[in-house]
Parts: sequence; structure tokens; C-alpha cells
Amino acid sequence: MVETGADDARVTAFWRGLGLPGLIDVHTHFMPERVLDKVWAYFDAAGPLVGRRWPITYRHQEDERLAVLRGFGVRAFTSMVYPHKPGMASWLNSWAADFAARTPDCLSTATFFPEEGAADYVRAAVEGGARVFKAHVQVGAYDPNDAWLDPVWGLLAEAGIPVVTHCGSGPVPGKFTGPGPMARVLARHPRLRLVVAHMGMPDYSAFLDLAERHPGVLLDTTMAFTDFSEESAPLPKGEHPRLADLGDRILWGSDFPNIPYSYAHGLESLERLGLGDAWLRAVCHDNASIVFGI
Repeated sequence: MVETGADDARVTAFWRGLGLPGLIDVHTHFMPERVLDKVWAYFDAAGPLVGRRWPITYRHQEDERLAVLRGFGVRAFTSMVYPHKPGMASWLNSWAADFAARTPDCLSTATFFPEEGAADYVRAAVEGGARVFKAHVQVGAYDPNDAWLDPVWGLLAEAGIPVVTHCGSGPVPGKFTGPGPMARVLARHPRLRLVVAHMGMPDYSAFLDLAERHPGVLLDTTMAFTDFSEESAPLPKGEHPRLADLGDRILWGSDFPNIPYSYAHGLESLERLGLGDAWLRAVCHDNASIVFGI
């Protein structure tokens, strides 16, 4: 764990130096305790989708994790929940809706899985006020083009609700990861507000291509550009100009609390890209403020 006071100071100095009122983090994980315990155990064991030592920096109880985020000056955040098998999504959505109801600065989050009834519980979540969805193609090991999901993507495209989707092949490839499967979804649902988690790493260039072809595609910065990720999935040389050009469609995401470094390091990794203060202001606050009406 990092020393909280020093971490707070580095984070608040970052956004105050940019003249921002705080940060908006579109990729944070709050889950039922027994689910999060299993996630942490998986990271501790360096499971096959992790493959390396991955210490959890913010291994705290829920109320303390909330206090840490608020101490950083995070104005709004998410509760990225995701199922790894059928029958989980609906009750995860119930938990997440309750969490958002008792946590006003959390953007109400929901999820889905390719299964009978998915469209029904997604519609219920939308009608219940969900403002963002999470899809984890890698952990769920499903094809996003599964027939059960076609009405789900259509419903979310029609509603204009962003879907933060882990569809890249990091840390290790899955059967349905990479840009191809989501490109086929977008071909059928061009209005979908897809947020590519982790900038699509390690396939940065291919997902930047996808964003250039589809105006509704955004990318979140989760874990990208950090020392930890640059060791195994470095940003290709020459892509900085495209990051600058797409600066109005990139959103700050941290993966808090499941990160193996300090929250401040994630922000400082953006800063060292050298894309300027206006870019940082957009990425760390203003773009998400527009997307979510904050």
C-alpha cells in the first residue's frame, strides 16, 4: 500500500495545477464484498489472465476506499461490476443500483452476459437509471456478437448509454478479444457509445483506428502508459499525434482499487506523454463531464 497523505497531495496537486474542480474516473471497481475478495485472490495468485505479480495497492474496506477516492478529489466514479458466467449479471445489477443509491457520487453502473433474458434486465437497468454499463469480453470469454447480445447493444445504442468494454487483448489474448469482434458489433450498431477500456492495449493502434472510423467510440486510459504496462504493452512510437487528435474522446480511468501502483502514478503517466494541459483537462475531467452531464 502507498502512504495515503503523500498520495493525496500528489493527486490534488495534479488537478489543481490544471485548474480543474477535481477528477472524473470512469473505471473504478466497487463490487459485492465476496465477489471482490475472489477478484483479489485471483490477482494474488497471478492467475492466467494476470500472469505476473500484481499487488493490490488499495486493499481497503469499502468505506475506506470511498474515503480514499474522495480524498483524491474524484468528483464522480463508477462501480464496474462484471459477470464471468450466466446468472450473475442481474443480481450484480441489483447490488450496483443499491450501491449507487447510497453513494451519490457513483455513476449508477450495470452489466450483462450473453444469456436468455439479458435484454430484459438491461432494459430494467436503463429504466432504473443506469448511466454506464460494463462489459468484460475477456473475463466472460464470450463473443460480443452472440445473438443474445444483439438486442442489448441495440438498446444501449438507442439509449446513448456508454458501455465500458474490456475488448483488448491485455494482459493476455482471449478467443474474442481484439478489435475485430467489436468492429462487427459497431457495423450493426453504429450509434453505440463504446468506451474501449485500457485504450485497447496492447492493440493501441487498431483501436485508435476504430475510434477514427466511428465517432461514437471513446477510449479510457485505464493502466495505459504506466511503468507497469509499458513493460509488457508499450504505446507504439508515433501514436502520440493520434492521442492528441482524439483528445476529446479519451477518458480518465484508473482501475482503482485493483492497481499495482499509486493512483498518482497513473495521472503522472498521462502528464509525461507531453500532450499539454488542455489535453489533460479534457481527459481527466471535461470529456466525462460532457458524456455524463456532470
